Amino acid sequence: MVMGLESKPLTISASALIMKRARIIGSQHNNREHLYEALDLAARGKVRVVTETYQLDEVSKARERLESGQVCFRAVVVM
Repeated sequence: MVMGLESKPLTISASALIMKRARIIGSQHNNREHLYEALDLAARGKVRVVTETYQLDEVSKARERLESGQVCFRAVVVM
């Protein structure tokens, strides 16, 4: 885990992310304690993901809603 902010770029290879199933999670709000609390809530399954789901043939509709700012939370295209 890395915490903090630096002006230099964070260098990590795509293969390291994929092969190790690593994640990069960022937050620029509040402080360290709030970040720990938010991550703990997510780890305990207390966070509910809200999405709009679109079938693959509806991808144009999803894009239009996304570009116009009409999507609530996340738009997910499923196959």
